[in-house]
Amino acid sequence: MINFISYLLISLGIILIGAAFFTNSVEWFGKKLNLTRGAVGSILAAVGTALPETLIPVTAILLGTTEAAHEIGVGAILGAPFMLSTLAMALVGISAIVFKSRRGNICLKPDLSVLQRDLSFFITAYTIAVGAAFVPQRFKIVLVFLLLCAYVLFVYKTLTAGENCEEDVPAPLYLCRKKETPVLSMVVMQLMLSFTAIIVGARFFVYSVENLSYMFGFPAFIMSLLIAPVATELPEKFNSVIWIYQKKDMEALGNISGAMVFQSSIIPAIGIILTPWVLIPAAIISAVFALVAATAIYFFIRKYNYIDARFLAIMGGLLYSFFIAAVFQGIIR
Repeated sequence: MINFISYLLISLGIILIGAAFFTNSVEWFGKKLNLTRGAVGSILAAVGTALPETLIPVTAILLGTTEAAHEIGVGAILGAPFMLSTLAMALVGISAIVFKSRRGNICLKPDLSVLQRDLSFFITAYTIAVGAAFVPQRFKIVLVFLLLCAYVLFVYKTLTAGENCEEDVPAPLYLCRKKETPVLSMVVMQLMLSFTAIIVGARFFVYSVENLSYMFGFPAFIMSLLIAPVATELPEKFNSVIWIYQKKDMEALGNISGAMVFQSSIIPAIGIILTPWVLIPAAIISAVFALVAATAIYFFIRKYNYIDARFLAIMGGLLYSFFIAAVFQGIIR
């Protein structure tokens, strides 16, 4: 067991380090192509930060040879929206409460129109993704097309709405920190090496979760749903805590809501294509919790025209805690 836990921790370390190198090289690649800051941030950088969550299920589904591997793939796909809409939102709410003396109050005041747009995209796309499990196989390709179109529309809205910002200068390329402007060949080399590292890490992750789920007697789906998103999504979402401290509410919440849109459209589309996409009761429950959390936040904004940090902390924390408790009590299996 100690060996498998060690493999799990090492694989997660490889994935996270690989993602950091990948994002860094992607930013420089976009700069070399003279892309706008919006294109780099909303498209290329988004690919970099979402790569671990994307490659874990893809690796499990394509390279796995057991039923547990497919369970891990589906669990990783559904785990991210569940974690983001509950635990990550609760983290933002708790942070605002902790920093109340600095902020002056516990009200979050992001760009509500943008946040409502993100949440409406998420609710619509994720409902389609979950609903795909209940339609005949021949109709699922239509739903995949709708999910892809929804994300393309979201990217278009993101790039054409809001204020323009000055272009950011990427951090020095990790493989040649001393050079102010790296050559394209070094950028591409780091891009390929980091991508390879993430694939290797994902493969070891799947192997570790398969064996640990067998040893602990937990379904591989549950292990993947709870471990993968927390390990790959939550660390980068701690940026939201910093932004809350700095009173940058839009950045804090947009960091989460933007990821929710990607994780509810592109990633499930991959799962629908590569698997039979038959969801077990635990998968449906986690998806329902995610949709309930997002819908509650959406209607709270519409009614009160602001967000109360206590609402996020209590609502998100209770939903996530209830699911975890139900899993360990054997209610959800």
